[in-house]
Amino acid sequence: MMGKSVKLNEQSCNAESRPYRMLRRAELVEDTRQRIVEAAVKLHTTVGPARTTISALAEEAGVTRVTVYRHFADDDELFHACRSHWLSLHPPPDPLRWQEVPAVEDRVRQALQERYAWYRQNHDALFLLRRDLASMPQFVQEANRAAEQEAVGALLHGVRARGRARRRLYAAAGHVLSFWTWRSLALDQGLLDSEAVELATRFITSASP
Repeated sequence: MMGKSVKLNEQSCNAESRPYRMLRRAELVEDTRQRIVEAAVKLHTTVGPARTTISALAEEAGVTRVTVYRHFADDDELFHACRSHWLSLHPPPDPLRWQEVPAVEDRVRQALQERYAWYRQNHDALFLLRRDLASMPQFVQEANRAAEQEAVGALLHGVRARGRARRRLYAAAGHVLSFWTWRSLALDQGLLDSEAVELATRFITSASP
């Protein structure tokens, strides 16, 4: 009887510990995946995506190349995780909020103040990410274009223009919202962000119909 009781107790303990072991295994897998993502983000924002190799990524994360491929089957999956993680840490201004400002000039000024401040805070990383954009997966390039189009649409919300005037206005909006425009004005030419905002605002208003 005692031997049978001990065996039942051992089976009960094993059954109870199995969910714990599975949970612990899942936690270790997630920890490893997150470590790889954070290592990729670090490399992408210090040397650039185009110069980040799987070997360097594995070394930075403290894992093997095989482990990297086990967690991320292709570049799309890895870049999606990296992009989501970086944006969660450095969220850009929400263009939809700009639409709430009725006067176009005031809206443009607010939008540029927010966008240029974000560029200033993250310019080292953004320089590398924008520089290497063409080497990133197609979905990243498309997501970037979609975000820029959304920003332009919000900036010009309610503005009526057609034909050539519309193309000129949208081109002007895309230009002043660009990271490269801010970098040229603020870093290359040495303007204060406030000066760059005012200059870019005048550029948009002069292009408005």
